[in-house]
Formats: sequence, C-alpha cells, structure tokens
Amino acid sequence: MNTQEARETVTQVLHRIAPDIDVEELADDAAIRDELELDSLDFLTFVEQLSKASGRRIEESDYDVLATKATCIAFLSAT
Repeated sequence: MNTQEARETVTQVLHRIAPDIDVEELADDAAIRDELELDSLDFLTFVEQLSKASGRRIEESDYDVLATKATCIAFLSAT
C-alpha cells in the first residue's frame, strides 16, 4: 500500500469510527484517541476496521504505533 492509499484508508476508517468529526481537519500529528475521545473499545474497533480495510494484520504490540494519522499512514505503507 502506498502512502496515498494508506492516507485514504485511515481517513475512511476514522470517518466510520467518528462520523461527527471532520477527520480532514485532524492534524496528522494529533493524538487520535485524545482528539476523537476514543475509549478502549472505540480504539479496538478502529484497529479492527483498519486491519480489515488495509488487509494487513495488526498485532496488539503494534497498537502504540497507531497513535496519530501520520504514524498509522507510515505503518500501513511500510513494506
């Protein structure tokens, strides 16, 4: 997955998780959980949907990497 595809995937999943938030306005380096007020269950849903949408398995040990849009994009676009 290239960077643009990863960005689109992250944006689409965040729209599903927080439909009332303008995800495009969320800075790439903003903490997703804090800015979108995601509790643990919401974050787990985000990770599951991100995994499904990207076709990439996301391990629990990877959760810390998924802190911001930028780190999510980097994670998904890494080979």
